[in-house]
Amino acid sequence: MRQILAITRKELNSYFGSPMALIFVGAFLAAMLFTFFWADAFFSRGVADVRPLFRWMPILTIFLVAALTMRQWSEEQQTGTLEILLTLPARQVQLVLGKFLAAMVLVVVALALTFFLPITVAFLGDLDWGPVFGGYLAAILMAAAYVAIGLFISSRTNNQIVALLMTVVVGGLFYLIGSPGVTAFFGDRVAEVMRAIGSGSRFESIQRGVIDLRDLVYYLSLCGLFLMLNVISLDSLRWSRGAQTRTYRQTLLLTAVLVALNLGVLNIWLYPLKTARLDLTAQREYSLSPTTLALLNTLEEPLLMRGYFSERTHPLLAPLVPTIRDMLEEYRIASNGKVTVEIVDPLKDPEKGNEAVQTYGIQPTPLQIADRYGASVVNAYFDILVRYGDKYETLNFRDLIEIQPSRTGMPEVRLRNLEYDLTRAVKRVVSGFQSIDAVLASLQQPATLTLYVTSSTLPAGLKEAPQIIQKVANQIQERANGKFTFETVDLDAPGSKVTRQTMVEQFGLQPIAVSLFSDQTYYLHMVLQVEGNKQLLYPSGDMSEATLRSAIESALKRGARGFLKVVGVWTPPDVPQQNMFGQPMPSFKQYNSIINQLQQEYQVRRVDLSTGQVPPDIDVLFVIAPQGMTDKERYAIDQYLMRGGSVILAAGNYILNPDPFSGSLGVQEVKDGLADMLAAYGITVEKSLVLDLQNEPFPVQVERNLGGLQVREIQAINYPFFVDIRPSGMDRQSPILSSLPAVTLNWASPITLDESKNAGRQVTVLLRSSPASWLRTNTDIQPDLQTYPEVGFPVEGEQGSRVLAVAIQGRFESYFKGKPSPLEATSVQTDTNQLQMQPQQPEQPTFGTIERSPETARLIVIGSAEFLNDIVFDISAMLSGDRYLNSLQFAQNCVDWSVEDLELLNIRSRGTVSRLLMPLTESQQSFWEVLNYLVALLGLMGIGVLWRVRRRSEQPIALLPRQVTQS
Repeated sequence: MRQILAITRKELNSYFGSPMALIFVGAFLAAMLFTFFWADAFFSRGVADVRPLFRWMPILTIFLVAALTMRQWSEEQQTGTLEILLTLPARQVQLVLGKFLAAMVLVVVALALTFFLPITVAFLGDLDWGPVFGGYLAAILMAAAYVAIGLFISSRTNNQIVALLMTVVVGGLFYLIGSPGVTAFFGDRVAEVMRAIGSGSRFESIQRGVIDLRDLVYYLSLCGLFLMLNVISLDSLRWSRGAQTRTYRQTLLLTAVLVALNLGVLNIWLYPLKTARLDLTAQREYSLSPTTLALLNTLEEPLLMRGYFSERTHPLLAPLVPTIRDMLEEYRIASNGKVTVEIVDPLKDPEKGNEAVQTYGIQPTPLQIADRYGASVVNAYFDILVRYGDKYETLNFRDLIEIQPSRTGMPEVRLRNLEYDLTRAVKRVVSGFQSIDAVLASLQQPATLTLYVTSSTLPAGLKEAPQIIQKVANQIQERANGKFTFETVDLDAPGSKVTRQTMVEQFGLQPIAVSLFSDQTYYLHMVLQVEGNKQLLYPSGDMSEATLRSAIESALKRGARGFLKVVGVWTPPDVPQQNMFGQPMPSFKQYNSIINQLQQEYQVRRVDLSTGQVPPDIDVLFVIAPQGMTDKERYAIDQYLMRGGSVILAAGNYILNPDPFSGSLGVQEVKDGLADMLAAYGITVEKSLVLDLQNEPFPVQVERNLGGLQVREIQAINYPFFVDIRPSGMDRQSPILSSLPAVTLNWASPITLDESKNAGRQVTVLLRSSPASWLRTNTDIQPDLQTYPEVGFPVEGEQGSRVLAVAIQGRFESYFKGKPSPLEATSVQTDTNQLQMQPQQPEQPTFGTIERSPETARLIVIGSAEFLNDIVFDISAMLSGDRYLNSLQFAQNCVDWSVEDLELLNIRSRGTVSRLLMPLTESQQSFWEVLNYLVALLGLMGIGVLWRVRRRSEQPIALLPRQVTQS
């Protein structure tokens, strides 16, 4: 080891004793900083990662290493010092390793001087350090392989320029062989083998933050192989060409061949091993989440996951296929044999191709491929089938990928969030396949249904209800195999351990009045306990067996893991409008986008609240733009919340109101909404509009005076009514917002919370406007750019941050407490003499008003009624691309939180966390850029000082023991 270190010191002295190290490291740093800040436009991207740093690292490392190694052996041969080295008492292996370590030290120094770049990014945003460490490790491993290649080539020639060029060529070939530009000319299987050989593709695998044993073995094998060839190359200089050394030469060459073959076999043997890896990312983005593992453990039937991939496909899609294969294989391994994975090419397997088309509706997609020879269309498969029993889901490439623009002009295609898409599909097929028997079988502990009743005070119409409930419960219990129990507790029975007072104190359940003017009250409440969670069942409609069975089974599915939830959506009725010419105008009350978004994970059902009741199988109620509502509809929402339900209200005080004469947009105040009911809960939606200097642009019709002629034109201007909420205005601790980079609320109203009424509840302020926002009560939303050229509106009143969305969990007092139930309405009859009021006989028994909710009740209030309107999305898409998807994602996250489906929410956030940079002015950007250049310059100055010191000292370095040096 002493000889190796002596050689290393000698080479380092050669580097730092001349301008060589200064020139090489300086050129490397200049190239890295230029590509980071200019070629990839770091500040324009606005993302807190160091992807631009490692994007160009493989190419720049080739030239750096080639320049470092070109003189290592070539100069020794040219100056005649190689013979002296070979005659010294040091083995060839020690000489090779000494020069190898010296070159690696200089490479590490060059990489270390770039480390201030990730430090800068960490100051400006939430940097994930896992990919940073992975990137530097990948750079060191790849540099080691290139150094070994360069040393071997340098030993084969005495010309440094030839060594430089050959090292660049060989290193470039290893990089290019796995690059997309080369693999696009080959089929899927051949391309996958080429990516396994290419050093660049291996580098990308590690720099994303995943340390894979296969990649480590690849780089170490490549490095060891060329170091061994270097040793043989040096040893061959001592060989004679006679017959006496033939056996030695043949043995050494055969040994080299066997070692190379063994290394190749080792890499081939390890290639299918996909689980020996370490995920360094902060959220373990490339490992299966505990949610996915738990879902796979609940499988009782075989699950088929089949990938349909054509060998000839689009060159931008081909690199994604190995990643999908690896992920499907991880599902198979984690399921302990419950998941079967198949990869087929329907174009080569006609039987599977016919099955894909006829049974699952999977069709080949025509993809246009363009190259320098022209354009062509190829019909390719890029689909995934997930089948469980007789239920199945298919995922097309449009469901799996996302396309991002790049500065080179070529789109960047990558997988959106593969685990989330696959787990969501698995959950849907599992939920759709399993019956109530499967629900009960999946429970770890028996479910318990308890009926709390006061038999002596039940109204006449409900006297038989306890017997019907018991009959239905007994039928479920008979087939539950001990996983379901039922009991009845009569609160008024002598000696009962549970009393009326217990119901009020423990459950928060108030008794129901027998009638409006009666002093008698009763209980008829069912409480279902599933896996430790309690639900209050209060069936709507009649008390028939079918209604009760549906309510109980829906509650069982709601409490069990892995079963599809039901979202009830209420939207205002779409009343057709006409313009000034009597022609129909486009609808301004369309909300199909949010419904389509929710249908990806839930059963979505439009609900009719005019009956005064919410269907019992609804897991969360989503009310969008409440307006023109009756007391019965408000009563339905109120009582659903009082039963412990989850309610989401997009309840701003202003809605779209198009001008029938000009066709331009306008807003009007909401009439007959939910403002009074929310105020009773302690949540006031103010009757004003929020304007913000931090906003999303909007196309507005603007009038200009051109030589006395008024001209109307459409301009994209900053529109303060479209409040753009960035991470600084979000509660990043809430899972609802942890994965969102921004949310836009349109024509929003501020929210004020009553601290006294909300005491004891869990209150989370989800969204706030920026401190530069202000309020406006005027409903004129057309900007006046002539008077106010900057924002189009006057900045009125006090500027400050306003609350725009809140999430509350806890006990709520009913808005109808102490009031007549709207279900006991009166009908109006008139005669010729007088107006008579007579009670309307209900068609079915009513259950009274629940006056207080349990602690499980959840309520989300959003101060915008139109941020989920399709018209708004269409306008936003024209100017801001897919930015409107943030609003859809925010709404879906609210639903996930409301139904406590945080598992999929966490998976989605793992792949979509946007680590954004803090907003910077141009001067601040320049400051950080110049600071990085100064740090690099200081590092180069340090190398220059070391060079000057070495030149002055000129002290010889003892390469060998003192005795040998003296001789």
